[in-house]
Amino acid sequence: MKVQTRERDGVIILDLSGKLMGGPDADYFRDLVLGLVEKGLKKVIVNLGDVKWVNSTGVGILITGYTTLRRNKGDLKLLHVSSKIQSILYVTKLNLIFECFDSEETAIRSFEKY
Repeated sequence: MKVQTRERDGVIILDLSGKLMGGPDADYFRDLVLGLVEKGLKKVIVNLGDVKWVNSTGVGILITGYTTLRRNKGDLKLLHVSSKIQSILYVTKLNLIFECFDSEETAIRSFEKY
């Protein structure tokens, strides 16, 4: 997994690419989210547009990021979720937890209530 970090309108966008499968990626993602929280950056969008595969550990990585941000009065939302990943979220009922967006602009605007 590769991660590019950028900021737009006060929202951090994490552009992921490759496979989201755990291992060292889990530690890296956790530390990245914790670092954002420490800086007071608690509005995060994870762009999955270039993610080719997610396994159960990869889903766990997203859940950990989500719970870390929620515990710190922030939020994590998903962008460009493929139909394959969407079906994983549906089967695990995580589609009820994660807000998913097809448009970066809409995802950013969803944070206006914060």
